[in-house]
Amino acid sequence: MTGPPWETIPALVDDAAERFADVEALVDRDGGAEVRWTFADLRERVRESARALMASGIEAGDRVAVWAPNIWEWVVAALGTHVAGGVLVPINTRWKGREAAYAVDNSGARILFTVTDFLDTDYVTLLRELDAGPPSSLEEIVVLRGTVAEGSTSFADFLARAGGVDAAALAARTAGITGGDLCHIMFTSGTTGNPKGAMLVHSAVCRAYLSWSTVIGLDRDRYLIVNPFFHSFGLNAGILACLMTGSTMVPHPVFDVPSVMARVPEERISMLPGPPAIYQTILNTPDLDRFDMSTLRLAVTGAAPVPVPMIEAMRERLGFETIITGYGLTESSGMATMCRHDDDPETISSTSGRAIDDVEVRIVDPANPDNTTNEVPRGEPGEILVRGYNIMLGYFEDPEKTAETIDPDGWLHTGDIGVMDERGYVDITDRV
Repeated sequence: MTGPPWETIPALVDDAAERFADVEALVDRDGGAEVRWTFADLRERVRESARALMASGIEAGDRVAVWAPNIWEWVVAALGTHVAGGVLVPINTRWKGREAAYAVDNSGARILFTVTDFLDTDYVTLLRELDAGPPSSLEEIVVLRGTVAEGSTSFADFLARAGGVDAAALAARTAGITGGDLCHIMFTSGTTGNPKGAMLVHSAVCRAYLSWSTVIGLDRDRYLIVNPFFHSFGLNAGILACLMTGSTMVPHPVFDVPSVMARVPEERISMLPGPPAIYQTILNTPDLDRFDMSTLRLAVTGAAPVPVPMIEAMRERLGFETIITGYGLTESSGMATMCRHDDDPETISSTSGRAIDDVEVRIVDPANPDNTTNEVPRGEPGEILVRGYNIMLGYFEDPEKTAETIDPDGWLHTGDIGVMDERGYVDITDRV
């Protein structure tokens, strides 16, 4: 496929505002108030955030962290970081203070956007109660929602700084951003040792998620984003994909079946992603017939087997036209393989799809993974290797771990075991 019409996220924000100016871009609830912005409105909010970051001393290439649930402020702070030339560091909302502090400190983030009242958790207090205190790199903590503790800044006061930077200065900053510049440092979960920060660039993320959106068929949809923004699935396949396709972002901070089922008819949701358990729980709801789910048409799932009967029920009872499974890692910009819209239920159920366009996937002997030409026969298990434009530059300030993960020929060694069939479809079966 041809490349996208934009190589950077700031160019994507501008393009969306031009193409979809009056289309509803974002819907959210902020306390009792309701937020409903068009794509033109969203761009103005993002530019305000970017100017406030510049007024706060953020230079091109500086890191800015966001540790918060799916709320409109996350979108504005994150895209504002990109438009100001900064590098976004999303922080997992499930992490405790030590893990979050490590990611902030390791990335050298200068500003942290966070909240003080998510699921009875005050993230500012978590950091301040650490023995070493907040990370030394942090110059300021901005509270997006919740009580503003002493020594931190409210989001409203932060945005008020935007008046100190004019539009021309912002335009000059944005014009200097290239497709090869870093856009995200996304930290892995750290299941073994400390989390590692995958360095991703603008052009790769833009290209990968245009491909993703095309495969899904996302187009002017209303997208209930239950997948967390701190994850590639929520940030890239959520926020950025909506900008690419003129789809409406409806952030959902905490998944629970009653609230999701209520929002589908309320907001005429057509795109609902998530793990298989989400759909199964909805299907098992005793009073499902009371809810109008007729607007649903797109589902993207994965991370667990999807039984064929469930796929059939999703189509027959929930009205989904397209159900897609896929596979990817943070280190591969969040994606590597996908099913296609016309795949049969058995393929969707038993595989995670085939390689996306312009990306290579191989299955090699796990006993000798360094021999990347030593592919195992189709149908036999081996380690999954991925190579292409979507692979990270490396782990932030960790050349040793980078060399262990990406070989000299550019193959990402995923550590996952899979089986590839004759069509190139991959079934993920284990870890090395």
